[in-house]
Amino acid sequence: MKAIRRFTVRPVLPDPLQPLSGLARNLRWSWHTETRELFQAIDPGGRRAADSDPVRLLGAVSAGRLAELAQDQQFLHRLAEVSAALQEYLDGPRWYQEQLAQGAELPAAVAYFSPEFGVTAALPQYSGGLGILAGDHLKAASDLGVPLVGVGLLYRHGYFRQSLSRDGWQQEHYPLLDPNELPLTPVREADGTPSRVVLALPGGRSLHACIWQAQVGRVPLLLLDSDVEENAPGERDVTDRLYGGGSEHRLLQEMLLGIGGVRAVRAYCRLTGHAAPEVFHTNEGHAGFLGLERIRELSGTGLDFDSSVEAVRAGTVFTTHTPVPAGIDRFDRELIARHFGDDGELPGVGVERILQLGMETYPGGEPTLFNMAVMGLRLAQRANGVSTLHGAVSRKMFAGLWPGFDAAEVPITSVTNGVHAPTWVAPEIFGLRARYGGTPGRWDAAAGIPDREIWDLRRTLREQLVTEVRTRLAASWRTRGAEPAELGWIEGVLDPDVLTIGFARRVPSYKRLTLMLRDRDRLMELLLHPTRPIQIVVAGKAHPADDSGKRLVQELVRFSDDPRVRHRIVFLPDYGMAMAQKLYPGCDVWLNNPLRPLEACGTSGMKAALNGCLNLSVLDGWWDEWFEPDFGWAIPTADGSAMDEDRRDELEANALYELIEERVAPRFYDRGDDGLPGRWVEMVRRTVSTLGPKVLAGRMVREYVERLYAPAALAHRSLDAATARELADWKARVRAAWPRVAVDHVEAVAPSTVGGSAELGAMLGLRVRIALGALEPDDVEVQAVAGRVDAADSISDAQFFPLKPGGGQDLEGRWLYEGPLALDRTGPYGYTVRVLPAHPLLATSAELGLVALPTEAAGDGAGLLMR
Repeated sequence: MKAIRRFTVRPVLPDPLQPLSGLARNLRWSWHTETRELFQAIDPGGRRAADSDPVRLLGAVSAGRLAELAQDQQFLHRLAEVSAALQEYLDGPRWYQEQLAQGAELPAAVAYFSPEFGVTAALPQYSGGLGILAGDHLKAASDLGVPLVGVGLLYRHGYFRQSLSRDGWQQEHYPLLDPNELPLTPVREADGTPSRVVLALPGGRSLHACIWQAQVGRVPLLLLDSDVEENAPGERDVTDRLYGGGSEHRLLQEMLLGIGGVRAVRAYCRLTGHAAPEVFHTNEGHAGFLGLERIRELSGTGLDFDSSVEAVRAGTVFTTHTPVPAGIDRFDRELIARHFGDDGELPGVGVERILQLGMETYPGGEPTLFNMAVMGLRLAQRANGVSTLHGAVSRKMFAGLWPGFDAAEVPITSVTNGVHAPTWVAPEIFGLRARYGGTPGRWDAAAGIPDREIWDLRRTLREQLVTEVRTRLAASWRTRGAEPAELGWIEGVLDPDVLTIGFARRVPSYKRLTLMLRDRDRLMELLLHPTRPIQIVVAGKAHPADDSGKRLVQELVRFSDDPRVRHRIVFLPDYGMAMAQKLYPGCDVWLNNPLRPLEACGTSGMKAALNGCLNLSVLDGWWDEWFEPDFGWAIPTADGSAMDEDRRDELEANALYELIEERVAPRFYDRGDDGLPGRWVEMVRRTVSTLGPKVLAGRMVREYVERLYAPAALAHRSLDAATARELADWKARVRAAWPRVAVDHVEAVAPSTVGGSAELGAMLGLRVRIALGALEPDDVEVQAVAGRVDAADSISDAQFFPLKPGGGQDLEGRWLYEGPLALDRTGPYGYTVRVLPAHPLLATSAELGLVALPTEAAGDGAGLLMR
């Protein structure tokens, strides 16, 4: 019979075991080995503990076992040690507190918003890299003592669980998650009632949400849940699943995340005394509506809309993760208009003002669409991509928001992602490093580890992966309808002594899951080579609505089902954190072959590298930045050519096959007299010791603190109400006056020239007359821009030379500016002059997107030929 109602009966822990509850509820156990081992000791058989969920474990263990443990002095001693270690971790000063003690000006708190968080498999609230990155960001912030508050949504069905049909087609399953069975606690008001946030919807309706809290070490993570009794059925389903539903469903999710998320943070700070955030970090555009809620808050203090925008921008950081416009959420103008204004959220604020923040009103944009990333950029004074290359791609992609500026000057910087080592590095690797002096802060200890120990550990991890793969593959085939009698062959799948390549990704087309199948005969030869075989473990999920991605999965599955190669290549369904933590350490090579430059960062290769796995990747994302031959191999690409995609895939697949056949496999199998592949082991050592420190999430979070959070906090503090009004008024005045700003005349006091040439090292004096209209010299800066020029006189590798006022206005009302220009490069050389807005509260001179350049008639020639 089926139950008519479900609820959770919690265990009553004996008094000596009470600390277990706190340990289970703090997700630090997900990356703290001693805590995990303590919980495994509760269930020595390991079956329940293997689920890596202490909350479920405590709910399933018998009262008799609990009573036994309450008398076990050895267990109680371990419990006391682990509990004390957690308390010290939570209360002791860490890097952030040390910086404050040394006088650093840092934010009192930072609110970090993301649509998904991958903290642990026990809290399945992620779909891929964005969520895993967000989870690692919280963990690293906790380790460093950064006062972060995470904000997201609680999806009752998570993303989805993946299985395969008999013919290899992806199947999606959405198990219902009960928050009471997850490592969560409800946020409650002082009277014990659940805390709520409420959003206004069109037609007088409301969207209610309760707030659940996950504790990620020192960092609280607030998750909003719309499955509450106050909501109508449609509103209850707003947080049903991650990235599901149509446009309005997604819009409501993002309104709840951004607007409701700010309200949840305010409630949490009010109830707990946590410092109010000075900086708000938007991880991708999904949470962009948080800026609107903060504008509403400030409008209630008497600030007008424009002044509120300036105050909000000062303390906001926006991170973009997508390298393609198609990856950004965009909504129809009418849909946005219907949900805001007097009949929805932000009553009293004109809908047109709200629309202006996100509409694609720039060259190349679609003026009827509201773009969440565009709103994120317009409401954040500081923005970044997630690798150096992705920063350049983002500046080019969003250049339309800053017309008149070269893409290189678009104010989007980059902070390259990192990964949280304690989460992703196999305990065996940490143990080996520790025996040779390694600590969490020292990765160079790998230099002293003997080759034999490195190689033996690599084989042990590979053997563990083989066991894991066989277990998962058997379960997958049973789900596909196979009988046990059909599955004897699985015991021969993979070999712990064969070169093992891993490939595990989401499955959009640009990641090219099936590039390896381009020449199947050639791949078979590599898999079945008599002396240098390879084996490949593949995993990945296609979005439920992406049939093209599902076809790629099916194509790979059908190839791996072939009896000729199924012992050498496998596809594992339901890729997630639990699988990944076994996959990365057990692989020798990590494969990544996206269409360059469409990989924003690609952190899976970082996790593999920390485990001594060598990367074999297209030069995209982080690999473009840090690749060295010591760490792996770069797959040649044809991305700079105009060839069709099919031809490009063919060339790059051939390059991949050649690398594996001629360089990767020979190096793995080339053994010395001691039976060890010495050059391979040295690459493993260099990967861990030299590349390892670069790919850490701790490095990433420190960069965010120093380069983005700290400046944003200072800007926030400097922008009180009066200053915000002054800045808003100044911007309005500059924008109104800018059409009359012009470079009227440029003359050069040239050095001695011969035939239009000048000597290297000479100085060129510039005198420029500028029309400022209603503006004053203090409102602008005037620059000479110089560098090499091409045949079209376009300046590259530009340098900027400030020009200073040289006197008052002339009879025509123009201002004189002058200054020297150093001729420090040979070859074709050119210069121009430009005028930019200038104000001490601007983060960059490009912030307003305004620039005045000379007309053809203004100058006396822009080019000099250097020799």
